[in-house]
Amino acid sequence: MHLVYADSNGNVFDHPELLALGRSGDMIIELLEEELIPLPEGATLVSLPDTRAIGFDPDKGQMVPLQGNYHAVGALLPQGFTRLSIPSYIKTDKEKKFPLFGYTAVVWKDGGFYVAAEQSDNPEPWNPMNCDPDELKLQVDRLTSKYPDNRLFGHLSNCALGYECLTASNTFLQRLEGAVPVSFSCNAGCFGCISEQPDDSGFPAPQTRMNFKPQAEEVVQVMLEHLQTPESIISFGQGCEGEPSTQAKIIIEAIRSVREKTDLGYININTNAGLTDHIRGIVDAGLNLMRVSTISALDDHYNAYYKPRGYTLANVEKSLKYAAAKGVYTSINYLIFPGVTDREEEIEAMIEFCRRTDLKLIQMRNLNIDPESYLELIPKAQGEILGMKQMLEIYRQELPDVVIGSYTHVPPVKIQQ
Repeated sequence: MHLVYADSNGNVFDHPELLALGRSGDMIIELLEEELIPLPEGATLVSLPDTRAIGFDPDKGQMVPLQGNYHAVGALLPQGFTRLSIPSYIKTDKEKKFPLFGYTAVVWKDGGFYVAAEQSDNPEPWNPMNCDPDELKLQVDRLTSKYPDNRLFGHLSNCALGYECLTASNTFLQRLEGAVPVSFSCNAGCFGCISEQPDDSGFPAPQTRMNFKPQAEEVVQVMLEHLQTPESIISFGQGCEGEPSTQAKIIIEAIRSVREKTDLGYININTNAGLTDHIRGIVDAGLNLMRVSTISALDDHYNAYYKPRGYTLANVEKSLKYAAAKGVYTSINYLIFPGVTDREEEIEAMIEFCRRTDLKLIQMRNLNIDPESYLELIPKAQGEILGMKQMLEIYRQELPDVVIGSYTHVPPVKIQQ
């Protein structure tokens, strides 16, 4: 398991002598063979800016920073894979923050790249290699021409072609889970928001947030175009918007209008679920699936990251309970990070939260964040750090009726590995 590093031009090398290491929280750790899988198709290797790679010298029996202008390398994983370790590195400029991506430890082994990760879902539906750019452009042109006055199709065309967002692309390709963003505002100030950051945050937001309020008819047109099969999913709540339930009136009107015309497919909302009254109205209008974003079931950790405005974690729990009681297939978008999510106290609290809310699915999602900034923000560990692989096993044992996956599914969920 040899160290992988990059030069200042982005060329990637494997070190002939130094062995690779990983990181859990702020600790440099040894990587184990059972934690490694071949670099998945659709993954991307990236150089970590303003860093120096760290390897292990087996002759000296110690960690060694790589000398020269060489940087640490991480892998960005496609959906379907759960990160077990962060890359090992030293920052050469501690004031600089990483772009908001989920960096995974990568090594050179047996003539190929391997990553510290575990397959937690079937990666094929969300493999970016399955998105034909020529076909996508044709379908974008078709729908934007068919609906020239629909601002949502115009907005989503940039998401699909400019940002290469797969959910937006699905909207035009009329497959899998498609996007229908509705909100430019939010009731949280997430530390790692990917669409809007304060000017002084130091994080470059990787995409821009929508800046208009759509009409219900625009939303209905997008939904009806996508809901063409029994398995289709159309989703409110995307990375390019704020909290969708802040526009509950539009969503409720759109759902009711769509369900008067078709009963095909599933209507989903990706939400922080803090506005319980709004969520109740959306559920009652005919919602089928609900995915709630969370980073913890502990108030102090949750509040530090989400910075909720006018709601608490108790409101989130109420929303989940109400939706589950009304027959909505509920899941959480669980933002996970090695050295934090695998703490004893985090695992215990989340297992009880899942039991109380009758949760059906946990979507393990690698948190896109600068590690140092995140660790400075949240409470310090209280109990033992068990490791991500053991954490996943504990969830499978303690919650046998809850599916451990990576993305939204049509119920009942069957994971193919």
